[in-house]
Amino acid sequence: MTLQLDPRKTALVLIDMQKGTLAFPLAPYDRTTLIANTAALGQAFAKAGGLIATVRVAFAADRSDLPPQAIDQPMMLPPGGSPPDWSELTPEIAALPAAVSVTKRHWSAFYGTELDLQLRRRRIETVVIGGIATNFGVESTARDAWQHGYDVIVAEDGSSSVGAELHAFAIASTLPRVSRVRSIAQIMAALAPAAAARADVMN
Repeated sequence: MTLQLDPRKTALVLIDMQKGTLAFPLAPYDRTTLIANTAALGQAFAKAGGLIATVRVAFAADRSDLPPQAIDQPMMLPPGGSPPDWSELTPEIAALPAAVSVTKRHWSAFYGTELDLQLRRRRIETVVIGGIATNFGVESTARDAWQHGYDVIVAEDGSSSVGAELHAFAIASTLPRVSRVRSIAQIMAALAPAAAARADVMN
């Protein structure tokens, strides 16, 4: 079935496209490819009149606000702490006309933030999600969006992880239960009619 989107009711939510997370060895889409893909998708949303929301994760310099629970694999900290620009969005994503910007301190962009409020105030019904990492921030945000009643679309080639197998498992097994997984080409094709209509009006 052909994907259909109403940009007036659709938001692109980009997860953790920031300098710190982009420094990890990403797969199956490397840093350069992921930045290019998500930036192109953001530009398509802008041309169609859709909402863009950028999300970054940030913690206190001493990491005193990290989740305190005892777990087997706690977050690894770089020697000497994170660099000052760790939580800065990569320039290609920072350049997008994002109407909503959220800072989170957990995997999900909904937990402990005002993302849900900002989307509902703008009458958003569908969220398109991409970013890092497929099986952490992207999946957690997709699950929460679904539980909040949004229609969810995950951009498969607009997401990546720290291992190709982790990405593949989430895309094949988990995310289809809470979303529609589509390629950026399919999403952009669904936005194209609205973008063309806006271009005609502006001309």
